[in-house]
Amino acid sequence: MTAVLQTALILLVLLQVKHLFADYFLQSKRMLAGRGEYLHLGRAQHAGLHAVLSVVALLLVGAPLPFTLVLCAAEGILHYHIDWAKGRHADKTNHGPADATYWRAFGVDQLLHQLTYVGMIWAWAIYAV
Repeated sequence: MTAVLQTALILLVLLQVKHLFADYFLQSKRMLAGRGEYLHLGRAQHAGLHAVLSVVALLLVGAPLPFTLVLCAAEGILHYHIDWAKGRHADKTNHGPADATYWRAFGVDQLLHQLTYVGMIWAWAIYAV
């Protein structure tokens, strides 16, 4: 296995652990409230937390700081909009955990976040290695 592939897998693990903490352990009530509103301080804080923790992950694998800051700013913007779309959908449908459509939206949300990480690793491999 090449060093680049090993580092990519380490980065993937770091981003997965980051996602676990930012999405499930570190969300405040403000971050969870009003998810369907477009301009929402809590969602901005949540997306910012994701971006900051991604900076840490990328720096741990030796990515250059300017590249890391640009990539993580893009991730924060994407994360904000992915979560807003899920919140808007939840507000429009008024579905909760007892409804299958809630879990479909949750699954699509998580898939989009995971695809964001694939894109970030891809960008790292092209521009930072």
